[in-house]
Amino acid sequence: MGRAALEVADIFRIHGPAWRQAQRGHLSLTQLKVMSAIEQCRSAVLGGHVLRCEGCGTDTVAYNSCRNRHCPKCQSSAAQRWLEARQADLLPVDYYHVVFTLPAPIADIAYYNKAVIYGLLFDVAAQTLQTIAADAKHLGARIAVTLVLHTWGSALTHHPHVHGIVPGGGLSPDGQRWISCKPGFFLSVRVLSRLFRRRFLEELGHAHAAGELQFFGEHAALGDASAFARWLAPLRKCEWVVYAKRPFAGPQAVLAYLSRYTHRVAISNSRLVAMDERGVTFRWKDYRAKGKTRHKTMTLGANEFMRRFLLHVLPSGFHRIRHYGLLANGARKSKLALARELLHVAPAAHASTADTAAEQRRERPTFVCWHCGSTILVVEILARTPSIRAPPNPARSP
Repeated sequence: MGRAALEVADIFRIHGPAWRQAQRGHLSLTQLKVMSAIEQCRSAVLGGHVLRCEGCGTDTVAYNSCRNRHCPKCQSSAAQRWLEARQADLLPVDYYHVVFTLPAPIADIAYYNKAVIYGLLFDVAAQTLQTIAADAKHLGARIAVTLVLHTWGSALTHHPHVHGIVPGGGLSPDGQRWISCKPGFFLSVRVLSRLFRRRFLEELGHAHAAGELQFFGEHAALGDASAFARWLAPLRKCEWVVYAKRPFAGPQAVLAYLSRYTHRVAISNSRLVAMDERGVTFRWKDYRAKGKTRHKTMTLGANEFMRRFLLHVLPSGFHRIRHYGLLANGARKSKLALARELLHVAPAAHASTADTAAEQRRERPTFVCWHCGSTILVVEILARTPSIRAPPNPARSP
């Protein structure tokens, strides 16, 4: 695949240095590292290798990737490896897509409290699904849940929400049978929304009481307990957006969906249109419009584009894909094996698919010539540019 005409890396390389200087002291170390990684990705700075085609003799230089999880160029291979591992977890049942979204006021304070509020979003959404599914009035079963965090809207605004992928059924409380949901219907969205709202606000109040939240600017007064309680009051009455889509058309459709969502970043290079004196123009989807009018273009100043992109940098070490219920790591193998047994599915059927895919990847040549399709060999390793280190501090010298 050829290089995109315009990349996020180009914007950072051209406009990043001046903007970093102007924002000195306002960007986190994690954001600065993301900018640096994207700028250096697949450039001589990171080193690489010289490739030679066995067929036509063409020499090609390939530079190393940064492998940062926020880089638009480094996610496809990571997504493929993750999907191959997930194939063994699929069950031969309908899968449903559920989305939990935070209201705008909470999204505003989430930017300064990412680890706490994003963590609550994950845990409360999973608890909500498992609690309602376990209720005999709804499903009466223990379910499996995979949640994926997205923090952006199509226009790069801050819009935290989690996408849940859930099989349409679960294990009975005694583990003796598989309970399927009604055809085409998983759980009541209204019931999920009410419980999600109540539980999230409860946990948010506990986090505030424990001093885990911080507030700045127009929200600085929320540090006071009474002011925070008044601020929460309207959120107990407004509608919280939780919605469920129709079931996927089979397990392979689930994998196709996951391949688009699990390792997605705030904006892909393919959505970029142009960069000129007006700023950066990109394609976006206006979900409030209908039909073809949804697809629009937007132009932002380069500084504003970079600011919006960096809104979505996650805290270091924060996991954006999490598994709950039957898929929780502690008992995943045993619970899935029991589910397949109750569904009368051969245990090795799905595992063999993942093994075959992995084997095919090992057998394929690492590099293939774009011109003739022959195998390409590495003939030279290019060392990465050594990082600049500060001179030793004389005061600390022995």
